[in-house]
Amino acid sequence: MIETAVLVSAFVTLFVVIDPIGLTPLFIALTRGSTPAHRRMVGLRACLIAAVLLTAFGLVGETILTAIGITMPAFQIAGGILLFLTALDMLFERRTQRRAGHAGVVPDPSVFPLAMPLIAGPGAMASMILLVGETTSWGGVLAVHLVMLAVLAIAFALFLVATPLERALGPTGTMVVTRLLGMLLAALSVQFVLNGAQGAGII
Repeated sequence: MIETAVLVSAFVTLFVVIDPIGLTPLFIALTRGSTPAHRRMVGLRACLIAAVLLTAFGLVGETILTAIGITMPAFQIAGGILLFLTALDMLFERRTQRRAGHAGVVPDPSVFPLAMPLIAGPGAMASMILLVGETTSWGGVLAVHLVMLAVLAIAFALFLVATPLERALGPTGTMVVTRLLGMLLAALSVQFVLNGAQGAGII
């Protein structure tokens, strides 16, 4: 029988690492100007892709990385660099400029950066590997994955309230939040790189 303490520990770990509450304003910023239907589609697709990625890493992640010679620190550094590029887009409104140049084309951030590296980032993938490694039975492995799905369900539920939140903020408020979150996202991406460099022994 799976211990309640193990399940609670897995939930707290994944909830803190994935941070559904912190993802919601980022989701609003990345889908600014989208229709409610498009937002639902983006949020659902991002959560489903993240679920597949985290499940794969929970089951065979360490084996895959070892087989192709990639260390977790290298994975963190790569994710940080990609996230930094997204932060620059948010800070300088490059997404708006691209929209103007591609009239009628609705941007879809569901795969990148939402599914990865924001939801299924290096931290979440590493957490899945560690949590599964701590279990001693297939029941424990299943429990960890069910907990992960519960956290993603919470994230999707919060994504569903993105449109009312954006409406409450208004265009100016949304623009201010987008710039602020761009700065925070840039800092987060640098932290990913620093964590990777520290894990690799560079610093």
